[in-house]
Amino acid sequence: MTSRKPDQEGAPREFSRQGVETDLTPQLRTLLDGHSLSADAASDAFEAMMSGEVHHGEMGALLALLANRGPSRDELLGAARVMRRHVSPIACNTPSENILDTAGTGGAPKTFNVSTAAAIVAAGAGAVVAKHGNRSRTGRGSAEVLQGLGVNVDAGTDVQARCLDEARICFCFAIHHHPATRHVMPVRKALGVPTIFNLLGPLTNPAGAGRQLMGIYDGTFLEVIGEVFVELGTRHAMVLHSEDGLDECSLSAPTNIIHVRDGTLDRLSITPEQAGLASAPREAVTARDLDHAVELVRGVVDGSLQGPPLDMTLLNAAAALLVSDLCETIQEGVDLARTTIGDGAAMRTLEQLSELSSG
Repeated sequence: MTSRKPDQEGAPREFSRQGVETDLTPQLRTLLDGHSLSADAASDAFEAMMSGEVHHGEMGALLALLANRGPSRDELLGAARVMRRHVSPIACNTPSENILDTAGTGGAPKTFNVSTAAAIVAAGAGAVVAKHGNRSRTGRGSAEVLQGLGVNVDAGTDVQARCLDEARICFCFAIHHHPATRHVMPVRKALGVPTIFNLLGPLTNPAGAGRQLMGIYDGTFLEVIGEVFVELGTRHAMVLHSEDGLDECSLSAPTNIIHVRDGTLDRLSITPEQAGLASAPREAVTARDLDHAVELVRGVVDGSLQGPPLDMTLLNAAAALLVSDLCETIQEGVDLARTTIGDGAAMRTLEQLSELSSG
């Protein structure tokens, strides 16, 4: 039998890549051998993917292999650096190290857009918030809910900068700030499962947020994401996952947190009772549909709604205020958030965001 001449680092010629500028064969071979990628190898792979130089089949294979094992710190770090290089940035007068983002990964059971409500309350209390977000498969992601609240989610970067400078909050619609991901989007949709991009989105804030409250869909990534934040120079962050599966601080179970501050990691857990709040079942903070989600967020922000949706917002806003260094404890943050809603500052912030974003 005649052997076929090896091609491209030992691959049989029938498996060689033709008609593309770049292929992911080295990275795929590393992953198939059970090893993880170095940060540089991950950067090379994602640079090629962001540039549209890779076949969709190879993209899908790489994303599936990473999803099956779970991305490592170096893989996330290398990919995040590429995403940050390709982002369409927002320039404002606030130093990036003082800007907060409350974006989570998605992929967890849906409640009522708590991170969006918490972002508005935190801004009303004095934080500067570049809320990164997108549409959701459920039809009620942060983009849909903010649009329902009267915010122009498609505002350009100049308008977003003005919102940050004057209202202390803007919405960064991911589809406008990460144009290079268009090459990967069809593959992500075809896979239909959370991929490394769910973790990368909150790591690539367009305003360069140095403070983050990041809920994640899988608690096994808590420490990994914390380590990535340290490597990326994040000033103050909390990475969290509740024991009932939420990517936000929960009222129905303890929430496990990796606290990142000035290059160090600490692990802690919080319950609503520790913050002076009552526990509640997840159903009490779950929106039925988009209209209900908008109604809940508005009711919390304008102070007309009491009970579990308010308490869950207070708990998450408190964590956001803590990483913004506007309070020293979660309990102090709850009190500040409650005052911010009670004196109308939160609702004034939403009204100003709506007005400014509409130009």
